[in-house]
Amino acid sequence: MSDKTLVRYEVQDGVGVITLDDPPANTYTYEMMGQLDSVILTARMDDSTQVIVLTGEGEKFFSAGANIQMLSEVTSGFKYCFCLHANETLNRLEQTPKLTIAVLNGHTVGGGLEIAMACDLRIARAGGSKVGLPEVNLGVLPGTGGTQRMARLVGKSRAIELMVTGETFGFERAEALGIVNKVIEAESHEDFMSQAMDYARQFTTPNKAAKAVGLIKRSVQSGAELPFESSLTLERELQQQLFQSQDAREGLDAYLEKRQPEFTGK
Repeated sequence: MSDKTLVRYEVQDGVGVITLDDPPANTYTYEMMGQLDSVILTARMDDSTQVIVLTGEGEKFFSAGANIQMLSEVTSGFKYCFCLHANETLNRLEQTPKLTIAVLNGHTVGGGLEIAMACDLRIARAGGSKVGLPEVNLGVLPGTGGTQRMARLVGKSRAIELMVTGETFGFERAEALGIVNKVIEAESHEDFMSQAMDYARQFTTPNKAAKAVGLIKRSVQSGAELPFESSLTLERELQQQLFQSQDAREGLDAYLEKRQPEFTGK
């Protein structure tokens, strides 16, 4: 494992910010995925983090995906385990009971888009950046959950079309397709990140019951993969956890007293 810090983590006003940091394109290696895996667990266990933001360093790339130079130099067995670990890492991100938001600060292609699709929401900066899954042009498929998550986002037929053509396109079209939730106009990178943080903070206390936000996410992400009756069971169990929270009492009291609730995340 490399001693270089490839994934940074800091907490700002209840938002845990994870930054992929390997310029120029923030491509990921086994070392970066190992650090991302560790940071996801840190953010999951960190009580000061209520919402997780995942972004890339710089203004040009969120991530261009897996490091092609690295893939060209390793064995097929290493490639298989590399993909397996990447799958496990992104599954851990997807199942963490905190809302996760991918903040797309630049080009988001290949495995970069696969990372973003493992988040619950995706917001992007308007401009000339491209998004897509062009792996077919390398003779391979999107192997870090791309075939499965894209189909769940846009439907099977459209997902197949996007992946077999390998086309890349702008964030505005990605929004129309349902891949991106929101495209933000910003005068600068700093302005974009400020708006992105404001967007994330709306889901933290005292504005929202952060635990309820996280368990809504968990119910959808886990429940959507279960048979319907089982997913309803999961929903009831998560609801029972919330019924026992201080924030549920505060929400009910505030409603009856006709005032704005002040949530604490407890």
